[in-house]
Amino acid sequence: MPVRTNAAPPTPWSRDFAEPQVDSSAYVHSFSRLIGDVRVGSHVFVAPGSSIRADEGTPFYIGDSTNIQDGVVIHGLEKGRVKGEDGKDYSVWIGKNTCITHMALIHGPAYVGDECFIGFRSTVFNAKVGDGCIVMMHALIQDVEIPPGKYIPSGAVITNQQQADRLPDVQESDRSFAHHVVEVNEALLAGYQCAEDSACISPILNGVNHSPSNSLETTTDNNYINSVGNMSTSNDIRGQLRSLLAQGCTLTIEHANKRRFKTKSWQTGGTITGRREDQVIAQLDSVLQQHAGEYVKLVGVDPQAKRRLAEVIVQRPGDDAPNLRMSNHSSNGNGNGNGNGFSSNGNSTSKLSGDISAQISSLVNQGCRIGIERASKRRFKTKSWLTEGQVDGSVQQVMSKVQSVASQYPQDYIQLIGVDPNVKRRIAEIIVQRPGEGLAASSSSSSGYSNSGSYSSSNSHSGSSSLSPEAIQQVSSLLSAGYKIGTEHANKRRFKTKSWQTCSPIESTRQSDVIASLEACLQEHSGEYVRMIGIDSAAKRRVSETIIQRPGNGNSAVATTTTKTTSYSNGNSNGNGGSYSNGNGNGRTHGYSNEFSNKHLTDEAMQEVRSLLSAGYKIGTEHANKRRFKTKSWQSCSPIESRHELDVVAALEACLVEHAGEYVRLIGIDPGAKRRVSETIIQRP
Repeated sequence: MPVRTNAAPPTPWSRDFAEPQVDSSAYVHSFSRLIGDVRVGSHVFVAPGSSIRADEGTPFYIGDSTNIQDGVVIHGLEKGRVKGEDGKDYSVWIGKNTCITHMALIHGPAYVGDECFIGFRSTVFNAKVGDGCIVMMHALIQDVEIPPGKYIPSGAVITNQQQADRLPDVQESDRSFAHHVVEVNEALLAGYQCAEDSACISPILNGVNHSPSNSLETTTDNNYINSVGNMSTSNDIRGQLRSLLAQGCTLTIEHANKRRFKTKSWQTGGTITGRREDQVIAQLDSVLQQHAGEYVKLVGVDPQAKRRLAEVIVQRPGDDAPNLRMSNHSSNGNGNGNGNGFSSNGNSTSKLSGDISAQISSLVNQGCRIGIERASKRRFKTKSWLTEGQVDGSVQQVMSKVQSVASQYPQDYIQLIGVDPNVKRRIAEIIVQRPGEGLAASSSSSSGYSNSGSYSSSNSHSGSSSLSPEAIQQVSSLLSAGYKIGTEHANKRRFKTKSWQTCSPIESTRQSDVIASLEACLQEHSGEYVRMIGIDSAAKRRVSETIIQRPGNGNSAVATTTTKTTSYSNGNSNGNGGSYSNGNGNGRTHGYSNEFSNKHLTDEAMQEVRSLLSAGYKIGTEHANKRRFKTKSWQSCSPIESRHELDVVAALEACLVEHAGEYVRLIGIDPGAKRRVSETIIQRP
């Protein structure tokens, strides 16, 4: 293969037309460029895409057995020289057995000693790097002299001698990594040279074409790519996934092979877009299959604080496939009527429900401290909790301590606190016991996750009513859209005058905590109307109002009515031929089986929303009563700032509820041109 070398062009700095001097044992790829007085020693490997130009500063020297990897740039200024080991002046001197890795920049005057390692995209300018130094990735070394045997970490900026003198010594692990990279490039050198030598390559080609054993070995070696099958994670990882999703975290994937894992050089594997647990699990399975045989790490990121909350390694090379699709906490669907989705999870040794156990496991694995608090009924109303101390240790130790406290105070509320020791703030509050109900395995809060068909009969006494599956679905939808949950209550007299009273605020955004607080509110105000409110804290407005309890109707009232239309249309027709004032639960169920209300977007409207969002447009809404509609006097609704489909759909459905009985139209807005691109009526009276 011909080497692309050129004499230096005639410039103000060079008139001698010097050409590169390349040793016969060196390999310079045809896709690299050598220009001017470049002296290349024996067994040097110059990879494709590298540029070595001695057309300004000159000459350059590259020592024996050194390798120059893809994309390396070596250049020098007209003025400034360094003293080489042979006593002569050079613009750039690179010693023996040195590795200049991908995309590095060596700009003269520069000296790099023997057995050095210059990491990816690092820069050496007007500096001297002593023998045996290791420079990691994205470092800058300028105007300094690095003593021999020093380690420069990734991203370091070394621009004064005091910094250079304080650098740490190279460790054996760093040296082994550098040697590994050098060995790889030595193998590449031998391979490239062999490929150009017919005497070397012919036996290999013949062996590949005629040896069945070689073909079999190749197939066997590559089988690991597809040997994973249905990759899945264990129960602990499922619990951590559930906990991160409940905290509203953004989930991203990182992966690394064994070599990258040693140097902590993780590669980004993309972001998991789903918000439901089953969607996340499906995407994670796909990622595990894609990166079989590698380390895979799940990262939970707080989108508000823009920092990492958790890093969980979910796959290691050679480990058995973790079991992610195992549905240990789902209802078995046999209609046993217990309403407890965790009764058949096989965990008979613990009194805590599977969901609570998973959350505890997740908190412990994240390094959180676990605290225990209790409160009597009176203290619970004022949120005056008493501390029972912290528990350090395993999940079983935490459970044991919780059971001990529960046995001492059976008539108190007991909650677990997860505390992040780094930022010193609470990240979880989980109520695990309520007065007279024992631990969460038998409490109504755990039944909120059940898929049992006999849900409505799980509590026969009206004093401790449970949320319906529709209410839990609405809670999940509101939380996933970033809204907060509130509650209000009213007796029969106040209900007639719409004089609702506010309950204790719900600060948590974890689904389990919100459900627990809602059920506590239902118990506290049994015999009254209770409604759940979805609150957009940014816009400071309500997005939904839903009655979840009516006097004397028990659970049936919880599952049948919404009040957003009641508060605006006073119980008139819901537009589907039914009435919200029904409330007895024995007719058609008009409940909130979708996300925020019984007002749903049509398939055509959903398609329009997706089309507009995918084109980069914003969504707006306008409404008009019949009189205004005739004169085309539309009124603007609250603006929709989000570009996420779930948030937009939630806001649109809230708008439909708010303006029930009116015309509502969807507007597509081009924010760049500040003009409307579409107008679609999505509701008529």
